[in-house]
Amino acid sequence: MAADISQSKYTNVIDLTSEAQQERRRDEVGSELREPDPPLDEVTVDELSGHMEQAVHAAGWTELMDVQRKAIPYTLDGRDLIVQSQTGSGKTGAFLLPLFDLVNPDKEEQQVLILTPTRELARQIHEEFEQMKIATPRTNRMEAVLIYGGVGYQPQIDGLKNGAQVVIGTPGRILDHIKKDNFDASTLRMLVLDEADEMLSMGFYPDMKDIVEHVPGDRVSYMYSATMPPKVRSVAREFLDDPGFLSLSTDKVSVEENEYRYYLVNPMDKDRVMAQLLELEEPESALIFANTKREVSYLNKFLSNKGYDIDEMSGDLSQRDREEALDRLREGKLRLLVATDVAARGIDVSDLSHVFIYDVPQDHEYIIHRSGRTARAGEEGTTIVLSTHEDEYELKRMANTYDIELEKAELPADPHSEARELLQERYANAEAPANGEEPGVEDFVPLVKELSDEQPELLASIITELYAEAKTEDEEEK
Repeated sequence: MAADISQSKYTNVIDLTSEAQQERRRDEVGSELREPDPPLDEVTVDELSGHMEQAVHAAGWTELMDVQRKAIPYTLDGRDLIVQSQTGSGKTGAFLLPLFDLVNPDKEEQQVLILTPTRELARQIHEEFEQMKIATPRTNRMEAVLIYGGVGYQPQIDGLKNGAQVVIGTPGRILDHIKKDNFDASTLRMLVLDEADEMLSMGFYPDMKDIVEHVPGDRVSYMYSATMPPKVRSVAREFLDDPGFLSLSTDKVSVEENEYRYYLVNPMDKDRVMAQLLELEEPESALIFANTKREVSYLNKFLSNKGYDIDEMSGDLSQRDREEALDRLREGKLRLLVATDVAARGIDVSDLSHVFIYDVPQDHEYIIHRSGRTARAGEEGTTIVLSTHEDEYELKRMANTYDIELEKAELPADPHSEARELLQERYANAEAPANGEEPGVEDFVPLVKELSDEQPELLASIITELYAEAKTEDEEEK
């Protein structure tokens, strides 16, 4: 079944949904995307070549995932292909496995370029490739070079000059190497655009266009995307040659094993509610998504002060710090990671039980990309959204767009709400010392923090007395 990579040319489209969904898909995409003709049968591990089968076992898999079974035959048959498949479905393996048949390890030149939107995703793909390639002496001679910004140039230049057959990286740094003549793209025979929708939404289209102009026209090309908005279909027509469309998720791109719930909260109470939900859910590991770097930093400090094992990840951090935080989360050394959408794509943490969406995303597609960090590869997961009344309408529109079964939930009653309100009212009405010489509230804050850590019982007894006094005064006023 394997084809020489230099002679491959692919096409496809299989819609694996119900008849009603298929009809809706046809209405949306019209003649833009077509099913493969003729369609090809799925493939199992036993039907793979020896090199690919050994790569499967080296990756620790016992069988292929759905997207791999359906996409690999078209890749081996040499057809340009668009694959729409939900996040966490195993699509990285779908385009990596065929390389162990199609790449020639005896040619020390760049043969495959895999473009990704983020450094994290590039790094993940590289790690998976390195794991697979140890399968046999032949495949072990295949080399991959990882190229992205934020790190030094020289190791990347060395990898290219030493003839790495597979190049994995982000558009900006890839184009930089091409323009500096460090990377001769004329030897490429395969182009993979992974998470194409994200690359476009991040503004990489000009770089992608420039890169493609340096790649031979007789290449084979693949596009993988969790969503298929018009801008992605347009780029597919531009960058791919009469591609087929293989859809495993269609409109319902959310992970079926993912439970979605949302809570309506007052904007001023979101941090406290977040802490309350962590207490209720007790996630083994979780990602918390906020919309801004400032919110991420605040939430990290707020939850850290409450004793949670948490770290943050945003564009402000160095690449090393971002990678270290992700490694700690993957290895189970970190329980919670709060992040901007820089972490929404390409993070594969197999045991991530929860995703908390602290801020409703402004871009509708990001509810899928964020929630896709849990319930990966068929595992179950939970996505919890904190929504204000102002955001609720947009949240419901997102759920309707992607066929998400979104359940509205109610927070359990706070047993301390009455005491909190009375004490806050008493604090608000407290008068400052007249002469300014007596210690004020701020002077006792360090002591209160110390007592909360070292003698919580003493602090609790003081609050009990204050609450009793405040309640008596409130009843007398009534």
